[in-house]
Amino acid sequence: MNVKEIISVTLILFSVIDILGNIPVILTLKEQGKIIESGKATLAAGLLMVLFLFAGESILHLIGIDVASFALAGAFVIFVIGLEMILGITLFKEEENASQSSSIVPLAFPLIAGAGTLTTILSLKAEYQELNIGIGIAVNLLIVYVVLRSSGWIQGKLGKGGASVLRKVFGIILLAIAIKLFKSNWVV
Repeated sequence: MNVKEIISVTLILFSVIDILGNIPVILTLKEQGKIIESGKATLAAGLLMVLFLFAGESILHLIGIDVASFALAGAFVIFVIGLEMILGITLFKEEENASQSSSIVPLAFPLIAGAGTLTTILSLKAEYQELNIGIGIAVNLLIVYVVLRSSGWIQGKLGKGGASVLRKVFGIILLAIAIKLFKSNWVV
């Protein structure tokens, strides 16, 4: 167990998950009458992340994809998400879901544990110990749960301007992470 690694992993995942930047999405879902079950969404996202931490590479090999290719694809996804956050545009469209619950789709997947998060977890395995990544995931899941439970209160405190600034800052961080992923997985 290495505290420096845990802090690094926690901050990287916090930036990729961007739960604070997604407060407007959460509030929009609530306004549409969708039910947000904080515990269910957090648990589902956590299961996906832990599954990918321990078996993600095997799953990819099973379907014939190497980790570098998956990481490159994830880098593109992270890059586009970062651009969306900075420019205030929407490139990824969510499918209409007739269900009233939004706890699994789109919250747990792809909002919390999407391609960017799963790619990041795989990429982190090359640099950090699994125990430290697991602790970083747990810390982020705790943050996700707290944010989901108090999203309305947080939005009220941040205001529209504060949420916008926060979203743009995390967008820049995501762009930097995408470029780093791209550089470290590009094979010439």
